[in-house]
Amino acid sequence: MSKTARFFEMKREGRPIAVLTAYDAPTAKAEAEAGVDILLVGDSVGMNMLGYASEKEVTLADICHHVRAVRRGAPEAAIIGDLPYMTYETPDMALANARLVIEAGADIVKFEGPRADIVETLVGASIDVCCHLGLEPQHHAEKRFKGRSAQEAEQLVQNAIRLDGAGMSMLVLELIPEEVAAATSQAIKAPTIGIGAGRKTDGQVLVICDVLGFTPANYRHNRRYQEVGGLMSAAAKAYVSDVRGKSFPGEANVLHMAKDELEIFLKEKP
Repeated sequence: MSKTARFFEMKREGRPIAVLTAYDAPTAKAEAEAGVDILLVGDSVGMNMLGYASEKEVTLADICHHVRAVRRGAPEAAIIGDLPYMTYETPDMALANARLVIEAGADIVKFEGPRADIVETLVGASIDVCCHLGLEPQHHAEKRFKGRSAQEAEQLVQNAIRLDGAGMSMLVLELIPEEVAAATSQAIKAPTIGIGAGRKTDGQVLVICDVLGFTPANYRHNRRYQEVGGLMSAAAKAYVSDVRGKSFPGEANVLHMAKDELEIFLKEKP
């Protein structure tokens, strides 16, 4: 069974799919060992790890670099790699760049928007595709709730149906009403993965930095499982204090010469 076929089966059986972002080898290893179903190397790497001002600054080289790191950390995991902003303006451009993401180690390539023509081109080249509707971070400057009106909701469902017909393997639904996510999930064969889309999708995805509480900022759609940001700050402060107070390194951190070699060394010193 292919990696993507398993997720269709999970949808049919009603088994939720757990997805988390990963950007480096140690995190990927930890997530894979924890049983995370899919690791997403998203353009969220830009603001969360690279210090960029927005997702638009993320390059194809950035994504490929982090996909390789995640693959090294989780050799057997299912990995989604994002196509960055302005790298899929035409189907041919999308295909050329998707091949680079796959070569870097991704199993599935994700892009934003209702572009059935791109799905058809990638699927025709045997590349599995994850689409992304609702809030599209690369294209929506204002990060707000989408699909709130009946008209917007119906358009989203119809877009999902067209993408499904084109052969997508998965669909991320971001920041839309739970009712719209439920209707979309029921209308298509591909599994849906929600982020801020309620409880009726076939799976959920969160950003690992949000899950771990790297920063004081939090979001309604997120659940913080740890406060790693505070722990990192406290550990760094404790280290600085120990270095300045000369309590680190301690005896337990020191390497010594063998006694006989030390005696010879000291005798030979000028």
